[in-house]
Amino acid sequence: MASGRQKMSGELLDVSLKVIGIVRNGTKQRPVVGWRNTVSEIVVDSHFTEALDGLEEFSHIIVIYWMHRVSTYGQVSLKVHPGGSKELPLMGIFATRSPHRLNPIGATIVRLLELRDNILKVERLDAIDGTPVIDIKPYIPRYDLENEAKVPSWLGKRKAKNC
Repeated sequence: MASGRQKMSGELLDVSLKVIGIVRNGTKQRPVVGWRNTVSEIVVDSHFTEALDGLEEFSHIIVIYWMHRVSTYGQVSLKVHPGGSKELPLMGIFATRSPHRLNPIGATIVRLLELRDNILKVERLDAIDGTPVIDIKPYIPRYDLENEAKVPSWLGKRKAKNC
């Protein structure tokens, strides 16, 4: 469980997260060729099996996880070159997909291949073996797809991955 206490606008905010499951895929570090062909299992704590009821009806889900092995955790630069490419301008971390964040939370849309008891088999999850999963949501196009979204021009020119 991750927790924190922070003072904002005169109020104390407490945040705590429950780990609901663990990623299992045998991948110990980020693959060079990407995650496209990676098949993972998410082993959900057996206490939460009932919470998975109905999820098998969805082809895709959103997996939210804690990037527990991010090397700069606790010492984050507020600006980074997207994807580590020095050819791209320095940007605030909130304008990038950098894993080096104030709260190392990742979220990925994955294809749900199978749901058996408390184990989800998924494709394209960009998380290494042992990654704590903190939430799972169904991907619902009418809520999760934004046709009018715009992105900065540098993103189209990017040479780096994971911007």
